[in-house]
Parts: sequence; structure tokens; C-alpha cells
Amino acid sequence: MVADGPIVREFEAEFAAFCGVDHGVATSNGTTALQTAFEALDLGGGDRILTTPFSFIASANAIQLCGAEPVFADIDPETYNLDPDAVVETIETYDGAIDAILAVHLYGLPADVERLREIAAEYDLLLIEDAAQAHGATVSETRVGAFGDAACFSFYPTKNMTTGEGGMVVTDDGHVADRAARFVNHGRSDTYEHVDVGHNFRLTSIAAAIGRAQLEKLPAYVEARRENAARLTAGLADTPVETPIEPADRRHVYHQYTIRTERRDELLEHLDAHDIGAGIYYPVAIHEQPAYDAFDVSAPIAEAATEEVLSIPVHPSINEHDIDRIVDAVRGFF
Repeated sequence: MVADGPIVREFEAEFAAFCGVDHGVATSNGTTALQTAFEALDLGGGDRILTTPFSFIASANAIQLCGAEPVFADIDPETYNLDPDAVVETIETYDGAIDAILAVHLYGLPADVERLREIAAEYDLLLIEDAAQAHGATVSETRVGAFGDAACFSFYPTKNMTTGEGGMVVTDDGHVADRAARFVNHGRSDTYEHVDVGHNFRLTSIAAAIGRAQLEKLPAYVEARRENAARLTAGLADTPVETPIEPADRRHVYHQYTIRTERRDELLEHLDAHDIGAGIYYPVAIHEQPAYDAFDVSAPIAEAATEEVLSIPVHPSINEHDIDRIVDAVRGFF
């Protein structure tokens, strides 16, 4: 079957096992994976989902697409992920009227999910992981995807593994998995029996076949990214830029290698002049986007990050010569 079939089921099972959970439900992309997870967890109209303002906009858009309201808490200035203290402060500000936390593992570095899981338990909240950039990343040797009530991955072409376009919801909860599987397939429980209102968010068998091959290669891709990151960090150690951190209990998979400097825009121009592809992820905080004008948010740390972060090449296709050229260009600028 080209549209959906045994190969998709095999990919779902293999990816769930990779994450250390019981169930996987493949979707058409990472954004639909998020929306599917929210729907499967019965989050929607009248609910509030707390998340980060410093992420790709899909994190917040998916919340609105399921009918819920995004609530933003500020980030940790070193990890760029949700600051657990800011999360607690925001929950208290809303007098407990928060229903879930969406933790984004930005740039491939896991958020402090162990603390966030404790907070979710204390306030009786659902915890969802947006692991779109963090395939294979770990916290205390447990892979991301295994900490929340559900977790979502993207297989977009720029991600650490790809299916061309695709996504995945993983969970240990069989009921959530069943609801997710129905939602991505028109709410179908049988060939022409539709027990829920759903979408066509299915992954194709062709994409799943690509995903299965990519999953086998993912550990090697991760090691290559980590080796490249280590070489970059060593080369930039005595420059004015801030290089990525890796807390002792977490394993970064470097979807992006993101440095920080107050002279970011000048450095970007300099690297461009030297034919080095660098990018800004992300130049505008979500709550400062025109689509979010109606939101009153205080997130000064996230806003400061948008002015100073710059991601430089770390992908597995670059070699030691490329990395030395990147380091020389950054050092030459300063």
C-alpha cells in the first residue's frame, strides 16, 4: 500500500522502540504530530498549554489549531529551553489555570524534562515533548520522547533524520495512541466506520521506508554531529562568542550548533562573505510575530536571544577542513 500500510506500521514500532516507549503513530509532518498529540490527549477549547516563546512557530500554532490557548514562559539563557522557575511563576500567575506543558528540546538539547515532569505532577498537568529537533538526545541516559504523556518528532529534510516530510507521536499510553491513530486517519475505526472527527494526516509508505533506513543511520549521524560540535567548541574556546552548553545529565544531538554574540549581525555578514552558511534560529520570538499581536507576554530573556544567536554548520556532511575554515573565519572576525 502506497498511502498507508505495513511499512508504516513497522516504522512506527521501530521508532517507538528507539525512543523506549510502547507506541508510535506516524503523521504527515511535525506540526500535524503536535496537533494530533493534543487531540489525542483531549486538549482543546478552553484549555491552556504553557510553552516557550523561543522556538519555531509551529509549537504555538499547533496549540491554537487544536482550539487551545498558548501561554508563554521565559527561557533559560544558557540552554534556550523553558526555564522551570519561569514555568512555575507563570502557572502561579494563572492561578493554576494551565492544563499542560509543551516542552521544546531546542537545537537538539533536551529541556529540563525531569524538573518539568515534577512540576506537571505537582500541578496535575499533562506534559508533552516537542522533540522535533532532538532525535536520540538523552536525559540521564533515557531518550527524549519517554518523559511526557506524549512526544512529537519531525522528519523534515533539515532534521537529524528525515522521511522527506513526516512526523511521529510516541507514547506509553495505549488509549492516547489509539486516539492518535484514528485522528490521523479521518477518525476511522474500521474501513467505513468513523467514531471521531479526524484529519488525513497519514504518512505514506514511501516516506516510512525512507524513515526506516534513516533510523538505522541516525546513531552514526548523531555521533558525527557531536564530533563536529566538539571540534567547533575547542576551536572557539578563547573567542568572545558563547558556545553551546551540555549539562552533565543531558546529551545534545546538535540539530543546530548555536553560538551567541552581541555582534551577531556583523558576524553573519562576515561569514556570508567567506561562503560559510550560517543562519538565525530564531530572529523573532513567537509572541512578537504579527500572528500573536493579541498576546501580552513578558519574556525578556527570549527576546534578547533573538538578537544574539547564530547557528553555524555542524551537520554530518562537513569535514575537519570545513570546521577549521569555520573556526578561522569566526576567529578572524574577532
